[in-house]
Amino acid sequence: MKYNFPKNERITTALLLAAGTGSRLFPLTQSAPKCLTIVNGTSILERLLFNLNSQGFKRLVVVTGHLQEHIRSFLGDRVGNIEIDYIFSPLYKETNNIYSLWMARKAIHEPFLLLESDLVFDESLLDSMLYPDRIAVAKMQSWMNGTSVTINASKQVKAFIANNDDSFGDTKYKTVNIYSISLNSWHEILKRLDQRIAEGKVNGYYETIFAEMIADGSLAFESVSFDGNPWYEIDTHEDLAIAETLFVSDNDMVAKTDVSSQPAILNMPLINAVIPTQKGVEVLNVVQ
Repeated sequence: MKYNFPKNERITTALLLAAGTGSRLFPLTQSAPKCLTIVNGTSILERLLFNLNSQGFKRLVVVTGHLQEHIRSFLGDRVGNIEIDYIFSPLYKETNNIYSLWMARKAIHEPFLLLESDLVFDESLLDSMLYPDRIAVAKMQSWMNGTSVTINASKQVKAFIANNDDSFGDTKYKTVNIYSISLNSWHEILKRLDQRIAEGKVNGYYETIFAEMIADGSLAFESVSFDGNPWYEIDTHEDLAIAETLFVSDNDMVAKTDVSSQPAILNMPLINAVIPTQKGVEVLNVVQ
């Protein structure tokens, strides 16, 4: 079946990769998936669903793995106006996000927003991510590491830079791990994913495919700056402590908006309310 989606049509489907064990957040993730970690009284997943509902999303596809039954129990089949679909990745312990993304190949037939399950961010930051082939970035700071990109004068991504590789004088921008992807781009990405999985390269990262495709011109991303409003990637207890200085409690979150418009998920009981004993912003040199 052929699908046609105009480039200027808003994206209303999101794909969340939530299969990993979150080992660096143990013991919190021994009893609940990483996305159900509590940040000031509200889980990462709860915050994400609040943001997606507020932006008019209609469908969420979740790739699950570690303790997947907790996510299913927490979300059910629908949250607010969002229909929830699930894909279980049975090899989640031996694979990485490249495999999780490949697992969604039969479920996604429309433009979509790709997200990782360890992100918290201000709702307004999605405003410019709702149209296809965009990448969320933030100017690289001394305490950040991981994948970055360089950008040209037209805000298009020039290249992906791995870890601390040289950018040859170009300013580096940290990838926030939020991408909007058109259907045409998805079809091209799937060709590369199929090849990698067939070669047994299941423990890599989809960013390596994006890097190759940007380099050979088969993929293009327009950059969207996430500077100016809070976002954070939570991999460790130190990350969690910092995130809690940036994001409000669940009570404050509900108070910001008319309660009648809130998705029902905000009234659900907390699954994992363990808070780390070390808090503070002095750990800004944490590896992300």
